[in-house]
Amino acid sequence: MAGLAINLWPRWLRISIVGAATAATIGGGWFAYRYFAKPVVLTVAAGSTDGEALALISAISARLTASNSHVRLKVSDAGTSAQAAELLAAHRVDLAVVRGDTGGLADARSVLLLTHGVVLIMTPSVASADSLGDLRNTTVGIIGGAINQPAVEALKQVYQFDRARVSFQDVAINDASAALASGKVHALLAVVPLTEKYLAKVRQFFQQERAKGSAPKLIEIESAGAVANVAQYYESYDIPKGTLRGAPPVPSDDLTSLRVSYFLVANKTVSADAITDLTQSLVDAKRDLLSQFPILGQAAAPSTDADALIPIHPGAATYYNGNQQSFLDRYDDKLYYGSLLLGSLISILVAAWRFARSGTGPESMLEPLYELGNEIRNAKSEAELEDIEKRIDDILKNELARNAGENADSAEMAALGLAAHRLQYLMSHRRMLVRSTVASRQ
Repeated sequence: MAGLAINLWPRWLRISIVGAATAATIGGGWFAYRYFAKPVVLTVAAGSTDGEALALISAISARLTASNSHVRLKVSDAGTSAQAAELLAAHRVDLAVVRGDTGGLADARSVLLLTHGVVLIMTPSVASADSLGDLRNTTVGIIGGAINQPAVEALKQVYQFDRARVSFQDVAINDASAALASGKVHALLAVVPLTEKYLAKVRQFFQQERAKGSAPKLIEIESAGAVANVAQYYESYDIPKGTLRGAPPVPSDDLTSLRVSYFLVANKTVSADAITDLTQSLVDAKRDLLSQFPILGQAAAPSTDADALIPIHPGAATYYNGNQQSFLDRYDDKLYYGSLLLGSLISILVAAWRFARSGTGPESMLEPLYELGNEIRNAKSEAELEDIEKRIDDILKNELARNAGENADSAEMAALGLAAHRLQYLMSHRRMLVRSTVASRQ
C-alpha cells in the first residue's frame, strides 16, 4: 500500500526530493573532504638584529606553500629571539626560532636544530692579550646588545672582570667599526654562525683598523669548559684554524671558544601529527633551499636525550626515529568506516533512484487499463464508451511502442494482451446493455 501511495506522488516531487537528497550528500562529502584535506597552518615567530632569521623562515614558508605541504607556516616578525620566545610562552604563536640561551622556554619543544652561534671576541692584532684571562683595562663592545647579554653573564661567572677592569658596553652593528677605530671600545664580542656571510660582516668591523696596518685577532676563551658547566646552554667549541682569514691564518691554530644552538621550537601543546608532517617538510625544504641559504647546511636533528637543553617534540622524535606511520597505518580506521559509509550511501542512492522512477515502470500502463474497467461498467452512454475506447487505444499504442524491438518483455506483452481482451469483452458487454436500455426507453 505504501508503494501505491508513493506512486500517486507527482513525478516532479519525487525527482525534487531525490535531487535535494543527492545535493545534500554531495555537499556533505565535499565539506568532509575539505575539512580533512585542508592544510594545517601554524604561526611561527622569528627575528634577529640582522633580519636573517626572518628571511630564512619566510623562504621556508614559501617553499612549503609551493610544494603543497600539508602543514603551512604563517610568519610573524618578532624582532629578536627573546621576543619570539615570549610570544611562544604566551601561546600567541605555535612555533618560534630561538637561541638556546633565551629564557622562557619551559613549554618549548625542539623541532629542528637550525645552526650554532659561536662566541667571537675580537681585537686588533696589535693587542697583546691572546686569551680572555689576559685582558686588562679593556672595554668590550657587545654587538647585538641585549640578545648577547646572556653570553656576557655566563663569562662573568668564571672570569673576574672587575679585578682586571674589563667592562662591557652595547654597540650597534653599524657603529662597531667606528667605535673600535675611535678607541671607544678595544674589543668586540659577537655571537654568529661560522658561515662566509657572517664572517664577511665580522671582517668589516676591522676595515678602518686595517688602514692603520692592523688586522683582526681572535681572543681565546681558555676556560670555555668551566663556563659551559655553569651555563649549560653553552658548550665548549674549537674554532678551526684560518676561520676568520686564510693567509696569514686567523686564528693561527684551533682556538677554544663557546657556541650556542639556534632551534626551531614548537609549543608542547601543538599536535604531534602536525609536527611530524612539518618536520618531514622541513627536511625536504632544506635540500631545496641549501644553495640560497648555505646556513641550512648546519641544520640537523635536535638531541633526543632525556636531559637535552630543550626536550624534543614527540612529533619530531617520531620522524627522526623512523617511526612515522604510513598513510594506511594512520588512517586505517577512517578508511574502514569510510568504506562502510560509502556502501551505505550507494545503497541509499540506488533506493532513491528507484523511488524517483517509481510509477514509471511497466506496471504503470497496466494499472490504468485495469482502472478503466470500472469506468466501462459505469458508462451510461455510447459517447462515454467511445471516449474510454479512445483512451484504451492510446495506452496500448504507447505500450506497444515502448516494448518494440528485440528487448521486448514477452511476459509484459502477454499481460497486455490479456488486459486488452478483457477490456474488449467488457466494452462489448456494456454496449449491449446501454443499447438495450435506450431501446426499452423508446
